[in-house]
Amino acid sequence: MVTSPGEIYISGLEFATSVVDRFPSAGWEGPSPCAGWRALDVLGHLGATTQFGTRLLEGAATSWQPPSIPGQMVEGEPASWWRDLALHALEVARGVDIDRVVDTPAGRRSVGAGLTFPAVDLYVHSWDLARSGGFDVEIPAEAIEFSRSVLERIPEEQLRRPATFAPPAHVSGELTPTGAFVAWTGRDPEWAPPRS
Repeated sequence: MVTSPGEIYISGLEFATSVVDRFPSAGWEGPSPCAGWRALDVLGHLGATTQFGTRLLEGAATSWQPPSIPGQMVEGEPASWWRDLALHALEVARGVDIDRVVDTPAGRRSVGAGLTFPAVDLYVHSWDLARSGGFDVEIPAEAIEFSRSVLERIPEEQLRRPATFAPPAHVSGELTPTGAFVAWTGRDPEWAPPRS
């Protein structure tokens, strides 16, 4: 049974925070599995996604215009910036009626429907961050199930494009459920930052 968008979103905020808490403070300028993005850009994108989710939960008029260089969103010490943003998002998310209908960039939708993509992003980009920081995380099984249920409904020509996901990565050998999922999203599950 697929977990609700609200539950996945809240768990995703906590998951992302656990990754940021482990991230080496000297590593934010390093590369990430996302082509052309530093780890700081991944964090900035996560922040933009989370701010969008918070506006949605608050019933504010929403638009999705991510910055071209996401790392420019990050102000001050990156981990502290994320923690403040995530704490506010969690406070807003708890107890919200996810069936309430609000305006979104895709038209009138329920809060829960609007949170689906931000929720997926929290897990996928937390994996990116962990790999950028030189450590591994396992995405929870319920988050993988939820994410695939969301993404598999999107037509392939919309899903597989530069602004969203690359074609599935072809890798050999045994993969963990997380490895298989991130490969399906177009990432190399064995990606690692270059050794200094």
